[in-house]
Amino acid sequence: MIMSTERIEYLDALRAFALILGVMFHAGLSFMPVFIGWAVMDINTSPAISIFSLVSHSFRMPLFFLVAGFFTCMSWQKYGVKALMTSRAVRLGVPFIAGWFLLRPLLVSGWVMGGASMRGEADIPESLWQGLKSLSELPAGMFTGTHLWFLYYLILFTAIAVLVITLLDRAPAISQFLAVAGRRFLAWLCGSRLGLVLRCVLVACCLWWMEHWGLDTPDKSLWPHIPLLLIYGGFFLIGWGLFQHQSLLADFMLFSWFRLAWLGICVTGAIYLSAFEMYPGHEFYLYFKAGFVVCYASMMWLLVAALMSACKQLFSQPSATIRYLSVRAYWLYLIHLPLVVWLQVAFAEIELHWLIKLISITVITLAIAFVLFEVMVKKTGLKYVLSGASKPLVNKPIA
Repeated sequence: MIMSTERIEYLDALRAFALILGVMFHAGLSFMPVFIGWAVMDINTSPAISIFSLVSHSFRMPLFFLVAGFFTCMSWQKYGVKALMTSRAVRLGVPFIAGWFLLRPLLVSGWVMGGASMRGEADIPESLWQGLKSLSELPAGMFTGTHLWFLYYLILFTAIAVLVITLLDRAPAISQFLAVAGRRFLAWLCGSRLGLVLRCVLVACCLWWMEHWGLDTPDKSLWPHIPLLLIYGGFFLIGWGLFQHQSLLADFMLFSWFRLAWLGICVTGAIYLSAFEMYPGHEFYLYFKAGFVVCYASMMWLLVAALMSACKQLFSQPSATIRYLSVRAYWLYLIHLPLVVWLQVAFAEIELHWLIKLISITVITLAIAFVLFEVMVKKTGLKYVLSGASKPLVNKPIA
């Protein structure tokens, strides 16, 4: 078993791409053709956004957790358990707690202002005041309307990993057995068609218990959403295993004509069947739902593998652009949602094509986030918090 602790450039590129896609995903929610409870509904909408959201949401968060598992295992192998705990406590815990008090009021005020703007009554000072008043609701509802749940789940997975590592260190015989058995099972899971089928079936079973068709957003409570915990935990675990057995990366990313055809069928099937979520009284509703979760689960695994394969082909060599985006990726994740919501409210009543608005909101969000990084992070102590490091990092991507 050979484990290289050198960074893999294409995984940094993959994470940067997924972050930018996430900005576009959130920016697009105001252009949905039906009101979904988002902060604001734009006067210009498009069914194309529904398809984009359905497809992109199927793999974006699973991809993040797989990459997080890979880099968390790398940190453990490189620095040890104690350093891993310290790094993650700083890098995940501090932004998680600070986000309650800094990001949540901005998001709540955006929601308030969005609702008021649709009634023609937008009031920025009042919206900001309502956002600040929302702090009195903590800890109840502290996730509501925020994206901080991702950090919470990473904290949970890291804590579980540390606990398992600690227990296995005290039982070397069991540890050795699990290492051998785990490697064989992971090889089968990643390298065979039956392994892929099993992965899809297990995820489909979890998807069946979602409140909505697709992946729910666990932003309502500190109590984990069990089906999502299993799905995202599975991706985190496979990412962890792929770091330990990097020779299996090629098998996991293998993308044949057979898998391409499978992906095409599943994407088409998921898009078509998703329309039946609105008809729970239909006599074949459960059959449609079963077909959807199978298509969605297959789409999830196949798109993750396809994007990893594409990034490996395109970004295997060091790139200044990828390094630039990678260093700023975590900051972009933290700050982008309040920016997106406020910009959506600002653009909502402007008579422009929805695609022009979507691109504008995305580009402006990225520009503001990168400028704020230069001002608030790069030259301050925040860069050590976001990297989890105790000493300066010289243009080093955040793991």
